[in-house]
Amino acid sequence: MRHKLFCPIILLVSLFILLSFSPAQAAYRFANFKGRPPIHQFGGVSSSPLGLSPDQIKHAYNLPSTGGSGIIAIIGAYDDATIEKDLNIFSQQFNLPSCTTANNCFTKHLMGKASSNSGWAMETSLDVEWSHAIAPQAKILLVEAKTPSGQNLLNAIDYTRKQPGVVAVSMSWGGAEFADEVSLDSHFIDPSGKITFFASSGDNGSGASWPAASPNVVAVGGTKLTLSKTGVVSSETAWAGSGGGVSVYEVEPQHQVDYAITKAGGHRAIPDVSYNAAPESGFSIYKTTGKSKKGWYVVGGTSAGAPQWAGIKALGLSADNDKFYADKASNNNASFFRDIRSGTNGDCGYYCQARKHYDYVTGLGSPLTVIF
Repeated sequence: MRHKLFCPIILLVSLFILLSFSPAQAAYRFANFKGRPPIHQFGGVSSSPLGLSPDQIKHAYNLPSTGGSGIIAIIGAYDDATIEKDLNIFSQQFNLPSCTTANNCFTKHLMGKASSNSGWAMETSLDVEWSHAIAPQAKILLVEAKTPSGQNLLNAIDYTRKQPGVVAVSMSWGGAEFADEVSLDSHFIDPSGKITFFASSGDNGSGASWPAASPNVVAVGGTKLTLSKTGVVSSETAWAGSGGGVSVYEVEPQHQVDYAITKAGGHRAIPDVSYNAAPESGFSIYKTTGKSKKGWYVVGGTSAGAPQWAGIKALGLSADNDKFYADKASNNNASFFRDIRSGTNGDCGYYCQARKHYDYVTGLGSPLTVIF
């Protein structure tokens, strides 16, 4: 049945693209790209953590209390001068193993002299602290680009994928798609096949962003997680800010073709998976660098999911898109993902509604295991 509808769907999607494509978009290229971290602060600074703890999120997603191997690489921008100190405070607060330069757990690599930036420091704290929370025995490599320009971020990625021991790369940033993005897909390929690249799908609701749009990347969408007073999951619904949709430029990868995603029209569907992102059910982080006061913050956004899915990869060493789609298509798919079936990220009908199996808001769903 699918092959009979395939050509009409391609024509409809192509027509939509042509009608929505403006001259300004036509002039937008990789040279204009600037990565932005999709992170949202909920409330102000506090002297103690008020958001979700590592134990709460591990219980919600059926993740082990400890474990991890290999290196989780975090790609950020600017220089967070106090990140190792902040990570140490976070670890002590939540009884996590120490992760420092001295014990060879934490490494920070600057891609050149860079200034500090409060917004990116907030993102760095989230990424580093929570990747360590999910996989406490894994090592962390923080690679900081000089600026968030497309080329500087790609330079950081190219450096990272050459480092021995890296098993996951987290990219909690993104921007609008551009016409020449397809030529950059090779930057998200590891010849050894050991590295999985994770990227946030964006926080502006329906719509595709890059690098999440690359078929070589696991795009992480957002949900709203609600816990009972005893820590049990009361509900998990699509988060209104979760980025998702159909890529303008990228062709549908084989794992999505095999899964037979409805209304993809031969283009890359986004996201692949999901994770808690709603700021009101946000994560506790500790941050020092920047203009804002040092202390504990509650933050959310799809930027929270990329580093934590990277931690899941370090725990099971099996998380990637080929396995995700095969697992979701299996008879025991409920042991791999929580299927998110309600909620929206816009008013665009089918493409903005969560539903059974796969949807363009939460993808295949949220994790319930580390073995895929």
